[in-house]
Amino acid sequence: MDTARTGTHYDELETRSADARAAWIAGALPAQMARAKALPGYAETLAEVDPEAITSAEALSALPVLRKARLGRAQAGDPPFGGYTTRSASGFAHVFQSPGPIYEPGGDAHDWWRMGRFLHACGVGADDIVQNCFGYHLTPAGMIFESGARAVGAAVLPAGTGQTELQVRAAADIGSTAYAGTPDYLKVILDKADEMGERLRLTRAAVGGGALFPSLRQEYADRGIACLQCYATADLGNIAYESAAMEGMILDEHVLVEIVTPGTGDPVPAGEVGEVVVTTLNPDYPLIRFATGDLSAVMPGESPCGRTNMRIRGWMGRADQTTKIKGMFVRPEQVAALVARHDEIAKARVIALREGEMDAMTVQVEAEGGDPAAFEASVAELLKMRGRVEVVQPGSLPRDGLVIEDRRKYD
Repeated sequence: MDTARTGTHYDELETRSADARAAWIAGALPAQMARAKALPGYAETLAEVDPEAITSAEALSALPVLRKARLGRAQAGDPPFGGYTTRSASGFAHVFQSPGPIYEPGGDAHDWWRMGRFLHACGVGADDIVQNCFGYHLTPAGMIFESGARAVGAAVLPAGTGQTELQVRAAADIGSTAYAGTPDYLKVILDKADEMGERLRLTRAAVGGGALFPSLRQEYADRGIACLQCYATADLGNIAYESAAMEGMILDEHVLVEIVTPGTGDPVPAGEVGEVVVTTLNPDYPLIRFATGDLSAVMPGESPCGRTNMRIRGWMGRADQTTKIKGMFVRPEQVAALVARHDEIAKARVIALREGEMDAMTVQVEAEGGDPAAFEASVAELLKMRGRVEVVQPGSLPRDGLVIEDRRKYD
């Protein structure tokens, strides 16, 4: 159903109805599940799954979450991709290495990482020269953004990172009109240009890989540069992106996103903060329920820009809340096990405290009824230490994605 770009929007997929999108997913997702089930990496986790029954994000929620640690272990045993790709390494255009190490494939098919949709939303097109300041060395960010720029017909200056004076010289001589890179490096380039007395022609910026603070965005706007951000990873490519409306981040049309309780695969109620779990429809690299480790939340309604897909609030922190208390690590999975053990418990939150010079732990549980003594016994068994248990009314705990809160002061 991919179509040519249509003015304000990249293609017709962005403005289709919810019913049309659901019908398309219902056709595409079972095929992706069948591809995944045939791969050695999913031999254990998807062995009993009927691909034809997985037709929506809701259906995905019953499947195991794939975490980067599992992917890394699989790659160590079956390099380089651990049995999670439909091609061998020689069948891809690129093989990348990210810290871990984790290896990611890269294809040379049209906009393999689906970044063109974001660049188009930034207003980048065939008349632009994109100064791509993402790295090209080992990791895929440079190629991800280059493929997006090429998809919208823009020329690319493969600038990479560093050598700022040379970057300014090139931008001035070539006439770069758009920047791609981390949010803060653009300021470094602009300040260096001021120092060198060079006037640059940059009017648009497509950023990612770091926090875009409102004050920094405003500084760019004051310099005549419209700056928008995306949410992408080396494994998944583009997940979500801003439009000129700047009201949340709109999901890419070829991923499904769930927001789940950290440490589990259980979806949270709409609007609550939780971990971002992504299923990609890329046939070469079918990642199913891949846990990003990032926190976000679903936004209600549709973007004023006319794009109709679900929106998320962007990056809201990390889901890995593992915390050491009394010399022992407490992990979100342990908190999830506590909730799962007692039907009366709807939600739990571990709070790390200091009492005098000693660590202390309080576990707040939302529950109606139940035996507090049994809850305390389960805490001792599952969290490997004793702590106070406070039973609170359902709905009392904050809906901020935290299952482990560290209130200790370190200053």
